[in-house]
Amino acid sequence: MTVPQHRHAPDPGFYALLLGATFLMGSSFIAGKILLSQGVPAILLVGWRFLVAALATLPLLLASRRPLGRALWPAGMHWRHVPLVGLIGLLQTAAVMGLLFVGMRTIPAAAAAILLFSNPIWVALLGRVFLRERLGMLRFSGLLLGMAGVALAIGPGALLQGQRAALSGELCCLGAAVCWAAATTVNKRAALPIGGLALNFWQMLVGALVLLALARAGGERWPAGFTLADWGWFAWLAMPASAGSFGLWFVALRRGGATHASGWLFLAPLFAVLLSFVVLHTTLAPSQWLGGAAIAGGLWLVNRAPRAGSPPAAA
Repeated sequence: MTVPQHRHAPDPGFYALLLGATFLMGSSFIAGKILLSQGVPAILLVGWRFLVAALATLPLLLASRRPLGRALWPAGMHWRHVPLVGLIGLLQTAAVMGLLFVGMRTIPAAAAAILLFSNPIWVALLGRVFLRERLGMLRFSGLLLGMAGVALAIGPGALLQGQRAALSGELCCLGAAVCWAAATTVNKRAALPIGGLALNFWQMLVGALVLLALARAGGERWPAGFTLADWGWFAWLAMPASAGSFGLWFVALRRGGATHASGWLFLAPLFAVLLSFVVLHTTLAPSQWLGGAAIAGGLWLVNRAPRAGSPPAAA
């Protein structure tokens, strides 16, 4: 998600919005894991999820009281921006969510959430390499702490014989986090003249269409015997957990600003861990708990330290 800048202090409702947005983000991992366990192919599931989520974003754009066409394609947008929007869609939706759901086939939802939300750590690293952003001592310390947390979250157990499937899943989720950071870096460098919610509509639509094409080419089919409860989980995944979480997140950004909001992203994997325990009856190994705590500390340091001439880490 793109992150606009604000300098005013957040109002009390800002924290309620953050809680709602991150709770919905965390719940998406639980809904996704349940649907994968019901035999829904990963690429097909993600494609339909984000096609529905993109369409569900349109009412949020209409709520801005601007003509829909102008909201989706502002006056400053040109055809030369189309390849950049397409690239962000390929990275942000197709690559990030495709890899995430492929990884979640073999690892717990909570572990997948922790690895995915290490994204700002990689944003800081890519920003240093490609955007020449200064790290500073605090951000460099956060980067090192976050990387150590990722190593702990993966854990030595996955490297043992007989757990190659788990290691593959963890590497897919880590790859998803890096792709998310790459999409953020491309977006920051491009500085597209389009609102964050409209850009999310386009990137979800582009990514969904690509994933659905891949699913069709791979012969993926919706499983037979899909129950009403399964459809309920899919509806939750596609609308509240996707379009709803994005909508609340953007309202929170407008109220409190990116600097305040980005540091609270660790709540999303925390909610995923708690919901995974309550709904799926799964928990994490001690090393993964420690790794998650280290990643949360790294995120806090990375987003707390100011960057010279650049916005805070994108969500």
